[in-house]
Amino acid sequence: MLLLVLSPVVVGTPALAQDGAVAEDGLDRDAPDAFYCGERKLGQWFYCAKPKPAENREARQPPPVASAAERMAAITKQLDELKARAILEPTEANVIAYVRFQREQLDRASTFSDTWQRALWQNPDLDYTLQRPVSTVGKRLWLDNRKADRDAVLTRLGQRYGLFYFYAQSCGACEVFAPILRSVTDSHRMSVMAVSMDGGPSKDFPNYVVDSGQRARMGLAGNETPALVLFDTQTRRTIPVGYGVLSADEIMDRIFMLTNTKVGSDY
Repeated sequence: MLLLVLSPVVVGTPALAQDGAVAEDGLDRDAPDAFYCGERKLGQWFYCAKPKPAENREARQPPPVASAAERMAAITKQLDELKARAILEPTEANVIAYVRFQREQLDRASTFSDTWQRALWQNPDLDYTLQRPVSTVGKRLWLDNRKADRDAVLTRLGQRYGLFYFYAQSCGACEVFAPILRSVTDSHRMSVMAVSMDGGPSKDFPNYVVDSGQRARMGLAGNETPALVLFDTQTRRTIPVGYGVLSADEIMDRIFMLTNTKVGSDY
């Protein structure tokens, strides 16, 4: 009789062991046994409560946000595609799609330009026109002040610098350039050493010398004439000023920049 009473319990227990159930706490409880998992509490070893596999976190991460450069490239690509489609398939819909998208980009560019201008107005350290004016009045004033500074510097320059003028009697450009150079050097009291490359004289520089290797020793390649070279008597350094016919203003501007301004400071 005792066996018959206990038989339903013995038979019922394996049935529970075969049917796994998922608890509300996310744990997959496999075959909860009253003896091992309940009374003795050995579930850690008999897997009464197996952890549910963790979800793939990488799959839940949002896609990376495109950078500004990538977005600009995408806009350019789309604009090119719409333009090509409108040209190859000139339907009304294709043309309208291209024109509308192009107009959107023009509006965006106009907004950027307007913001740029307002930023310069409110941040004078970013406004280059304050250093190099572009308006008619401002530019005229800037040029006048620069010319006054240039003339003052060139007047004192003769104390340290001299000029080498390489010419040739057969050079037609030298006949045009020589009187220009003469007027500049006379007005600013700068000494000039005229060097004849072919041995011929110069009516504007009668105290000339014939080239006997001076040009090569200065490191000047070729025999182009006219050639103007500045010589620093303190450092014994030669500074090429230019080749060919130059105006008086060009000569003075170049000498002023080469002797009194740093590279990049005037731009």
